[in-house]
Amino acid sequence: MARTRRGDAGAKVLDAASRLFYRDGINAVGVDTVAAEAGVTKTALYTNFGSKDRLVVAYLRDRDRRWQDDVDRITADHASPRDRILAVFDAYETWQSREGFRGCAFLNATSELPRLDHPAREVVRHHKTALRSYLQTQVERLGTAEPAAALAGTLMILLEGAAAMAVVEHGAGPIRAAREVADGLLPAA
Repeated sequence: MARTRRGDAGAKVLDAASRLFYRDGINAVGVDTVAAEAGVTKTALYTNFGSKDRLVVAYLRDRDRRWQDDVDRITADHASPRDRILAVFDAYETWQSREGFRGCAFLNATSELPRLDHPAREVVRHHKTALRSYLQTQVERLGTAEPAAALAGTLMILLEGAAAMAVVEHGAGPIRAAREVADGLLPAA
């Protein structure tokens, strides 16, 4: 095996782990498999990440960063808070239509990592809290009669429930239905 520079090895490991953990599941994929897929030694994997748990944390942080970038890009073209909220539903539909969709990587990780003190759980909490906070900020800007926190919570339930059902049904129907409900809950522009 050709030597790989340290920074290159970390990027290769993270890329391989992201594909494998999402496709096959965190518990089903060992570090040997990740290293082989990345084309690096197991030593290089441990040099860059220290442990499988820390690699899982890095995988989820990277997904969170990419998701935040997607939401920022998708919602930037929408002037009104209402349209920004509905654009998040559109982003979920786009996301679930991608090849190999297996649901929410964050919820999948939570189901695979039952220890409440697992470090990846904090990344999941951060991800979901950030999304709910974004929705709440948009709802506050709408000036609805309903408390913003309550409506943001309802929107999160719609999004998360629809994403789970999209896995079961292998289609966009649940997310489209959730978007329609959200559209009805939001005051007209």
